[in-house]
Amino acid sequence: MIDQDVISTATPLPILVAPQAILRQKTRLVRPEDVAGLRETIPRMFAAMYKAPGIGLAAPQVGLGLRFAIIDVADKDEARNPMVLINPDVIAETETMSVREEGCLSLPNQYAEVVRPESVRVRYQDLEGKRHEIEVDGLLATCIQHEIDHLEGILFVDHLSALKRNMIMRRLAKEQRQKH
Repeated sequence: MIDQDVISTATPLPILVAPQAILRQKTRLVRPEDVAGLRETIPRMFAAMYKAPGIGLAAPQVGLGLRFAIIDVADKDEARNPMVLINPDVIAETETMSVREEGCLSLPNQYAEVVRPESVRVRYQDLEGKRHEIEVDGLLATCIQHEIDHLEGILFVDHLSALKRNMIMRRLAKEQRQKH
């Protein structure tokens, strides 16, 4: 479990914005020798995600080519429920699909409806190296699939038609130019 006091005092990591090249690269598996570094990085990732605010953040979004992501889909009025998924994989998914509006901290202010499996079974490890298998649906299923996509170099806009994807990417580029 991630200590909330550690997160609240951590310096947020900068979140990369598309079209940063690392966002399109496939990550490598986290090895045991990587874990010590992750223990320092993960609180800073949570600090960045909560500040943004967002519900998920994958390693490539903070410039790391490692296969891990953090998630917390708790509502504002609920207690935080931080999850760390190391080397996650979807091992089963329902044929039933669901449509949910998605956004991404690496594509700020851009949203679109994305179709994904309604429920998935996910296998991952925690920071102690313990293996877990969970079956999730709803927002958590969408969020986990979105973050695992990041680990494969896939952005949510890749699930859209070329026309919609290009519109969003052009709008993002324009907003980023106006910011700088």
